[in-house]
Amino acid sequence: MTIITVNAPKGRLSLEQRRELAETLTDAVLVPEVGRFAPAARVGFQVHFVERERDMMAIGGRLLVDAGSELDVMVIDVAVMDAAWQPDVRAEVIERVLAALAAACGMDEPSPAWWVNFRVIDEGSWGASGGVLSVLPLLDSGVFTEERAKAVRAVLGLLGG
Repeated sequence: MTIITVNAPKGRLSLEQRRELAETLTDAVLVPEVGRFAPAARVGFQVHFVERERDMMAIGGRLLVDAGSELDVMVIDVAVMDAAWQPDVRAEVIERVLAALAAACGMDEPSPAWWVNFRVIDEGSWGASGGVLSVLPLLDSGVFTEERAKAVRAVLGLLGG
């Protein structure tokens, strides 16, 4: 399970850009997480777009409403289930998220004021469907590559990983 929340100034992203980002942000996390493009795994991903008035966001001590239009501020929060999230995999996700945003916005590179938070939710701390969820049943679903499933088992301290 993964939740990607895009916080942006109101009107920053058009409907078409949000449509594109719903898919590309999902895949930006999904591919490194499971080790390959796996459309069947998309059901475990949600993308939320939160728009904030320019007087409800600030950078450098100034409200965006006072800073003018030169500041292109967004914060993207990526919350993932506990798995094999070594620094290189986290870096890949962050770079893919920023690249997807730049592409959707028609930019050659991401704005320096687009920030990504990567958060891992501890095993046993994620709930849905009336109970606590775990990454463990997903490891045998065939979605994860063998290499990624082995890495997750190793990180979670499971024998035979």
